[in-house]
Formats: sequence, structure tokens, C-alpha cells
Amino acid sequence: MNTRGPAAEGLHLIPFRGLRYVPERVGSLAAVTSPPYDVVVRPDGLLHLESADPHNIVRLILPQADTVAARNQQAADTLRRWLAEGVLAPDQSPALYVYEQRNGDMLQRGVIGALELTEAAEGVVLPHEDVMPHIVADRAALMRTTAANLEPLLLTYRSDGTATGATAVIERTARTTPLLATTTEDGYSHRLWAVTDPADLAEVRTDLSHRQALIADGHHRWATYLRLRGEHHDSAAWDFGLVLLVDTARYPLRVRAIHRLLHQLPVSQALEAVSDVFRIRRIDGDLPRAMEALAEAAAESNAFLLAGDGAFHLIDRPSPAMLDHTIRKDRPEAWRTLDATVLHSTLLDHIWQIPDAPEHIAYIHDTAATVEKAERDGGTAVLMHPVREEVVRDLARQGVTMPRKSTSFGPKPATGLVLRSLTH
Repeated sequence: MNTRGPAAEGLHLIPFRGLRYVPERVGSLAAVTSPPYDVVVRPDGLLHLESADPHNIVRLILPQADTVAARNQQAADTLRRWLAEGVLAPDQSPALYVYEQRNGDMLQRGVIGALELTEAAEGVVLPHEDVMPHIVADRAALMRTTAANLEPLLLTYRSDGTATGATAVIERTARTTPLLATTTEDGYSHRLWAVTDPADLAEVRTDLSHRQALIADGHHRWATYLRLRGEHHDSAAWDFGLVLLVDTARYPLRVRAIHRLLHQLPVSQALEAVSDVFRIRRIDGDLPRAMEALAEAAAESNAFLLAGDGAFHLIDRPSPAMLDHTIRKDRPEAWRTLDATVLHSTLLDHIWQIPDAPEHIAYIHDTAATVEKAERDGGTAVLMHPVREEVVRDLARQGVTMPRKSTSFGPKPATGLVLRSLTH
């Protein structure tokens, strides 16, 4: 089934024998899950997950040791030990997995499988953000050493919204008894089902065979998959990567911004540097009120909220001459007017002259955490307003990538519910 062949014209998703936690061997399924590796950004969050259960998945996706090689080897050794001890076990039969997340009125369903990494991937899987080479190298080293896909990346596609094809299989399956059900501490309930019936698998395969997908979350993992595929010409297992596919015509995702923390730039210096080219206004009130002001300003022009000195400063209405001088002209207008483009091209590169390196910039999903860390460390939090999904998809279809960490689609799948081994 998973031998090399001609590149598929659409999405080719195949069943696999998922590695899953054995409930009797862990405290609870909720206690062994984690957010995706790039969301667990603070040491206190990492320690919280490690202490939740000795078998928490974070020990595989973010192992702790003195060197990169030692960290990766530790993850591989831990994975082998958990398999030998029966903490993790492969399912008996290959399957696609229907995955459901629910929180109040929010319901998201999709299908998890091993996606073929086609050589003509540009027309099938659409990235919309640039990646950072050092993160790809880090993820590749971990995946190479563990020989496993430890967490799925999130892909979206759009059907006509009717319950046919893959959607029909998902909806039918969700009416049956799940393999597992748990509720994580963030209030989300998670359910997982295995799809093994040949007719259902064929229905999914036919439906997806003419579709393309947008990478919603996991650009670095996607780049990692492609790199490792190129390294392993003698093993078909590396021709596939673990993904969650969600039909956003049926289950629209939420798009949130990813904020920036500038470690070495105090707010006073940041404001002084932009005083001639941006309008600056101090926003009174709490963080929610300040974010409302940012949303209002972002509807009219590029806008950012700076914090870190105990106050909120809205900068907007940048000088057209400055934008014309600092933003490349060989890209579509939709790209040239993105907040992320203006932030990186005009502010970070030209005005503040800050290198895009970990010692200078952190990318943080949580708004309050970004502000708290800036205030604690004396840096500047740059809070962003999210871009619309249709803008992201249109640029991706044109082959135009956005500045890295421009968007955060959600809800993201919980890590630890199903893994994919490349050797089992």
C-alpha cells in the first residue's frame, strides 16, 4: 500500500497502525496529553506537563537534556521503554482515525491518517508561512532519532459543505462508540474512533483524491517530513507523514495571531523609534480593552499594540512613504499590506533593526503570557491582530508565503492521543 509511485494529483491519506496509550498503564489519558510542542513555550508549562504524569507525551516531544543529541536519544529511549513496558501499544489493524474536539458550542471533527508526501507537493499541500531552518533541523533530528511522527500537523480543505465523501464517513463514525474519550484541563473534550471498514476507507480516499489542503498548523513539521523523505530513499514509511485533515466548510477553524516578544528592546526605545512614522496612542484599561482598540484600528490600517512597561501603546497609520521604502514590490498587494509583513519588513528589519533569532525574538501564542513576560524581563510585547483565513488561503494558492508565525489556527489537536511509528 505504501510503496513509492507517481505523485498523486490530490491528497492521498492511508491507514496506519496508531500507537496509543494503554489506559490501564497511565493515570489518565488527559494527564498524558500536551498541546503541540511549539505552544509549550514557557518552562513552567513544561514542568506542569512533566509533573502531570510520568508518561506525559511532553517527555517525547520536548525531552530535556544537556545537548541536542542527548535530548533526542533520551526521547528515543523513552519511546522504546514505554513500548516495551506496554505504556504505549500499536493498534492491531491499520486505520484512519476520526478525531473530535468539543468545548461548549465549538465542535471540530476531522480525520487523522498518514499523508503521502508527493514530489509535486506544491499543488497539493499549500504552505502559507516561511519556516525557520534551525527549527526544521531540530524537529528532523528528533523525528530521525525516534523514527516516529509524534504529533499530527493540522491541514484544512474545503468541500461543498454537504455530508458526502470523507465528511459522511466522519459523521457516521462519530455516532458509534469511540476508542477513547477524555477531557483536558483546558475544558476541551476529545474523542477518537478507528475507521477500518474497506468501504469507508475507499470513500475517504476517493473524496480526497482531487482536493488540496492548506497547512493550518505545522509548517515546520511539514518541512521536516519533506526533508526526511529525501533522506530515506530506501524506506517507504518516510514517504508519509501524520496529519489531521479538517473540512473548514463544515467545521471552520478559528484564526488567532501569534505575538512577538522582543527580549532586548525596551518599550520606551521601541516607541521613540517609531514616533515619526506611526501614530501612537496610549490605551487606558485592561488587556481585553486594549485588544478591542487594536481590532478597531486594524480594520483601518496596519496596527500593533506594544506592552511591557505597565501600559498599552497602540501604534497605527504607518507612513505610506515608509511602507513604500521598506516593503518589497514584487509581491501581491494582499501580502504587502499584511500586518506581519509590515512588522517584519518595516519595524523589525528597518526601524528597530532586530535580527529574527531566538535570542532577540520569541513567538508566543498566549496574549497575557506575552505581556507578563515582557513586563518581567524589560522587553517589548508586540501584540498582533489575526488575519482572515480567506486571505491566507488565497495567498497560498498563489504560491506566496507569509512571514513566519503569521497565524495560529485552532483548536489545535491534542498531542498524545495517537502517534505513528515508522518501524512498527
